Amino acid sequence: MILFLAGTGDARALALMIQEAGYKILTTVVTENAGKEMQKAGLDVYVGRLTNEDFVKMIQTQGFKAVVDASHPFAEEASKNALLGAKEANVPYIRYERESQTYQHKGIIMVDSYEEAAQLAAEKKGVIMLTTGSKTLNVFTSRLLNEPDTRVIARMLPRKDNMEKCEALGLPQKDIVAIQGPFTKEFNRALYNQYGVTTMVTKESGKAGSVDEKLEAAIELGIETIMIKRPNIQYGNAYSDFSSILTSIDAICKEEK
Repeated sequence: MILFLAGTGDARALALMIQEAGYKILTTVVTENAGKEMQKAGLDVYVGRLTNEDFVKMIQTQGFKAVVDASHPFAEEASKNALLGAKEANVPYIRYERESQTYQHKGIIMVDSYEEAAQLAAEKKGVIMLTTGSKTLNVFTSRLLNEPDTRVIARMLPRKDNMEKCEALGLPQKDIVAIQGPFTKEFNRALYNQYGVTTMVTKESGKAGSVDEKLEAAIELGIETIMIKRPNIQYGNAYSDFSSILTSIDAICKEEK
């Protein structure tokens, strides 16, 4: 049986491929909505955040033979917990991560952290659109909300907890775009034009994360982009294609089919 960290569209596709190959699989996600999508696809799912101790307990009590981590490239805490949990439970850890892309356009500035992105955005001023999610929203609001000649537009998933967080951080309702992607380049262009965006902040999530559509629209409109680099995690056994993941699972637990 495989313990599988999911939560994105490409992760769901990989989980289905593993299941169709004949392996029993339990997917884990953080939100109820993601859990429903997994169930809808015909996958067993556990909903909730897991510590490394939780991973160890699940692996030992349910007899998982391997952990496949296909969580989002920026789900740093989840990956570290899964990696440590697998090590402590003495089962193989396999990482699937979207292939990284290289961006060299003069309108794209790469930074190492959310804090660096917030500081640079403060120096840019103007209308800043955040497409970095709600988890690190406080990093930007604490630096930007009281900055003169600066407006912050936050685009995020339309969840109740996200709206409550925006309210607690003092982000005005008129500056919240609560919507779920993926979005086309044309949609992004329209959104940038609607708010008069001058700088867009995003993460290097990979092509499957619809980064290209955001970037292309920004470049065409002359909007500067601040892009946050992926966390530097030493996964060890990592791949960016489905077939290599399945080959690794075959080598580890072929008897489980």
